Amino acid sequence: MRLRHSVRSALGYAFTVTLATTPTVVARQGPALPPLTVAQGRVTISGTSNVHPYTASTTAVRVTRVQLAATVAGPGFWDEVVKPGALEAFEVAIPAATLASPKEGLDKNMHKALKVNEHADITFKLRRLEPRPGLSGGLRAIGVLRIAGVEREVALEITTRRSESTLTVQGQLPLLMTDFGITPPKAMLGMLKTDPKVTVTFETVLAIPLT
Repeated sequence: MRLRHSVRSALGYAFTVTLATTPTVVARQGPALPPLTVAQGRVTISGTSNVHPYTASTTAVRVTRVQLAATVAGPGFWDEVVKPGALEAFEVAIPAATLASPKEGLDKNMHKALKVNEHADITFKLRRLEPRPGLSGGLRAIGVLRIAGVEREVALEITTRRSESTLTVQGQLPLLMTDFGITPPKAMLGMLKTDPKVTVTFETVLAIPLT
């Protein structure tokens, strides 16, 4: 009996030591997917000069932050997400250096005016969505636009178009470059001078990422 008791005690001690010295393995999960992503997007800046009109555009649009209310879920996701208060946080960004124009010689001066080396991204942070009465799919997006390191509150008139798996958001916004501390770019040794008034046009297709 004493021998059997001693054997049991020794085995129990060994098992306890093994548990104490074996490292705990915790299964790590990958980073959570954001609830919304940009499946397709384009932002275009249009303006005029003393020589000709010009445009510059980019397709490098990305969602950097999304926070949804708890009620936004299920098969009515797209109907719920555009309601006031549903998007508690929504931010998008474009790399300013990706804006490109078909007009030769404009890009370098435009990127210099946008201070792309000091302020890599142009960002928009949504504060709230408001309905536009009488316009189907029409909304007003109030938020903070940051260009060349300067922030201004803006109101974007937008329209939305829903499909089964995506939401297309379109709109435009007139701006003064000088409101953001930007000196209108010049080209052709100063012979081409751009007007400070520009129009920003955008179209983004938002999607729910597959898990």
